[in-house]
Amino acid sequence: QGQLVESGGGLVQAGGSLRLSCAASGRTFSNYGMGWFRQAPGKEREFVAAISGGTTTYTDSVKGRFTISRDNAKNTVFLQMNSLKPEDTAVYYCAASRLGLALRKDAYVYWGQGTQVTVSS
Repeated sequence: QGQLVESGGGLVQAGGSLRLSCAASGRTFSNYGMGWFRQAPGKEREFVAAISGGTTTYTDSVKGRFTISRDNAKNTVFLQMNSLKPEDTAVYYCAASRLGLALRKDAYVYWGQGTQVTVSS
């Protein structure tokens, strides 16, 4: 049974940076597509970024600001977030998909518990 645990969230001023980590355990996720999603209060959980093999994809609102990467040896996925904006405030979730690079929530079978990111103006 796999488990994902996010860390690295916090409070940051607009324009600042945070690096989120997602540590996987219980199984090897190197053959899984890994994604980050976020959910703001009162809103649906939305796709942020995904990585599978050497391929990455991002939602338009974070392109050029966020970078997803992974270290398969450490079974860890990262989300580097730069030039943060107040609208990036949300709970950020890490997830794993057997379908490779996936943008849909229903393609992901493992989810972490989330980490809060708050960007002040």
